[in-house]
Amino acid sequence: MSTVFRDIKLKTVQGRPSYHRITDQVIDVVENGGIKNGICLVQTAHTTCSIYFDEYMHDTNYYGDDYLTVDIDNLLERIVPRQRTENFPYLSPGPKHISYGMEKNDPDYPAEKWSMLNTDAHIRADLLGSSVTLGVRNGHLMNGSVGSIYFVDFDQTRERNRTVNVVVVGDKE
Repeated sequence: MSTVFRDIKLKTVQGRPSYHRITDQVIDVVENGGIKNGICLVQTAHTTCSIYFDEYMHDTNYYGDDYLTVDIDNLLERIVPRQRTENFPYLSPGPKHISYGMEKNDPDYPAEKWSMLNTDAHIRADLLGSSVTLGVRNGHLMNGSVGSIYFVDFDQTRERNRTVNVVVVGDKE
């Protein structure tokens, strides 16, 4: 049994959810990783982000988002509206979490209260999940003829550098 670890680096945008179709990068990890048969885990450790599996729809809007991702985004906006001010429409973040955030010293997490107004992003990420696992057979990802892997950052407060972790586990023979 062997394991291959790779990271995919992404830059997200401010002001709207940031969708990225990462299928080709994941296929590259699988096909160059030397694992013949096993599984491929694609995950994010970012709590406002999701990894999901769906069909690519080819048609895109002016931002380059395919229509299915736009439809997903429109549906989520109705279910989980964007947080634009403190304590509405969500209780989170509360005063203890704000205090915690104001003490951080990290360029990806500026000590600004407004940067924590992203409860909607956390809830949306919880709904879609943080990982996808697909099989690997004969050195190829088992994503079917139309299956695509997507990363989305729902945090609209600022642009960020994000990381997707790819882990391929299996036999090399």
